[in-house]
Amino acid sequence: MKRVFSILVLGLLLSCNSKEKKKVEDPQPPKVENDGSLITFKDKSIFNLFKTEVIGNGSLTGDLMAVGQVGATVLGSDSGSANNIVLFENPELASNYTQLIQHQINIKQISNVNIKQRQIELARAKDLNQHGAMTGQELLNAQTALSMEMTNLSNEKAAIIEHEAMLKSAGFDPDLLRRAQKGAAYLVSDIPENQISKLKKGDACSIQFTAYPNETFTGKIEAIADRVDFTTRMVKLRIGLNNADDKLKVGMYANVAFGLKSNNTISVPKTAIVTVQGKNYVFIQKNDSQFERKEVQMGQQIGDRIIIFGGVDSGSKVVKDGVMQLKGLSFGY
Repeated sequence: MKRVFSILVLGLLLSCNSKEKKKVEDPQPPKVENDGSLITFKDKSIFNLFKTEVIGNGSLTGDLMAVGQVGATVLGSDSGSANNIVLFENPELASNYTQLIQHQINIKQISNVNIKQRQIELARAKDLNQHGAMTGQELLNAQTALSMEMTNLSNEKAAIIEHEAMLKSAGFDPDLLRRAQKGAAYLVSDIPENQISKLKKGDACSIQFTAYPNETFTGKIEAIADRVDFTTRMVKLRIGLNNADDKLKVGMYANVAFGLKSNNTISVPKTAIVTVQGKNYVFIQKNDSQFERKEVQMGQQIGDRIIIFGGVDSGSKVVKDGVMQLKGLSFGY
């Protein structure tokens, strides 16, 4: 019995010594101050796990990548119609375009034929009425007929607005589609709002379609939509391509590369950015034991770097590896 007790005591002592030894070896937790914006590491071995980069002003070149889809193609009409056939990926847009064309035809008919005819009839009615060959009621009827045609014209013009708005919000110009030549194709791509400032109408881009992985197509930005999507903060671009060989079909997906260049700007690796509740932050190494969280104003991304307009200065040491660990300490998750 005494032997068993001695063994138990020895085991407890060894266990205590082991816990005390482990406690001594455990690293000291970092100190988090100023509402999480300042993090101090007392254990230098942990501090050295984070990698930093000294940032400065310089030039950037790279590609802005985006996904695109063939939204429309233009085909010739076999029926002898003056208008080419436009095929849309979105059936609703096809309906909008068809109705818009019909309203435009109606407007021409009302303006060039109906109204002119009613104006001639009204002038004749006034002349006959002045010479006693037409009653006042007949003159009133002629005036009413002209007013009705004017009302019809106004209604047709109002109906066009809704269809134009739908097409333009999807990246299409109705007038351009109407004048488009056979063999044209239009790619629609969504671009982040903060990238638009570096793109403009006429810029060239290279396109690679999923259906043709070994071919590279060239397109040109024809229009940038006037509307930013409220939820995604994306803007639509319309890119024109030559499709004379009919290889491109509506609905085809592609990767689009826009060449970008920026001079004399401060940039950070994209891995340095953390986003919390709609705000963007980086962590700066202040000294051999401290990191400071800084809110920054971001610009566009070029390659694997992001332009910074404010929040950090040239010469700062920005953390590029280990950022998520600092985010957890700073924000508590």
